[in-house]
Amino acid sequence: MKKILVSGGAGYIGSHTVRALSEVGYGPVVLDSLITGHREAVPGNIPFYLGNIADEDLVSDIIMKEKVSAVIHFAARSLVGESVQKPDLYFEENTAKTHRFVSTVLQCGVNNIVFSSTAATYGNPEKVPIPEESKTEPINPYGASKLMIEQSFYWLEQAYGLKWIALRYFNAAGAALDGSLGEDHATETHLIPLVLKTALGQREAISIFGTDYDTLDGTCIRDYIHVLDLAEAHIRALEALEQGVPCGAYNVGTGTGYSVREVIAMARRVTGIDIPVLEAPRREGDPDSLVAKVGKIQKILGWQARYSDLETIIKSAWQWHQKHPHGYGI
Repeated sequence: MKKILVSGGAGYIGSHTVRALSEVGYGPVVLDSLITGHREAVPGNIPFYLGNIADEDLVSDIIMKEKVSAVIHFAARSLVGESVQKPDLYFEENTAKTHRFVSTVLQCGVNNIVFSSTAATYGNPEKVPIPEESKTEPINPYGASKLMIEQSFYWLEQAYGLKWIALRYFNAAGAALDGSLGEDHATETHLIPLVLKTALGQREAISIFGTDYDTLDGTCIRDYIHVLDLAEAHIRALEALEQGVPCGAYNVGTGTGYSVREVIAMARRVTGIDIPVLEAPRREGDPDSLVAKVGKIQKILGWQARYSDLETIIKSAWQWHQKHPHGYGI
């Protein structure tokens, strides 16, 4: 059984990927600080280490003890607004600590890394759907911190033979189909969980930030990707590295976008609740439309989204939020 070290494996996407790895015969090993992750999201039979990715001794010990053969690297801070307020935190937590982590991994003889990147590396795109060869000009420190990691991987590949794939996510959403794993953030910024928390009565209304965008209904359009499809993308990337596929970045999305109003309408249909809405001014830096071009990952990695129609995403998320109205605390 191939052992895979999953940093941030107690987080939202990480925990779903840990389960998916187990289901297809890999042996996931989780390293998580639990600053934003949840111990309850990792099954008791999965090796779990509490700690920091920058702790070189700990990382070395895990790799040697568990006989790790590859790494999937999720651990990161990911709040765009916070990154603008505290850019130094993001460059330390994401970029600098990843550099130390990857250096340790390489020193231990592990060369294959699948990296959790982001569509925020593109900034305001010139073309939609966005191809991987688009300019990468992030408009916030979060996107910049992830792009610097991708750029460092290129040079580590040249110098030390690092084999890497960066997966640039669009909007992760949804939950395990049985409602056992889902999205639980102390500070929630994602549209779908905010809409569903409103349906549960935990919020008075959902705010639509901007109704005058250049879209059919005037609200922003985003590409939503089910967390189960994201987990599958990491496994495909891992297999591709084992087969010698060239290193590089891949979009993970669907190629289809939904507007804020369409998301709210679907949530009303799924929940049967007339979710109240407030219209608010635009937020600075929100592009009209962010949709992935996904031909590269489909062709080279053989990956296809299976669960990312809007109804499936919202039904699975609604089941999670109904079963766990206060997240993993209940």
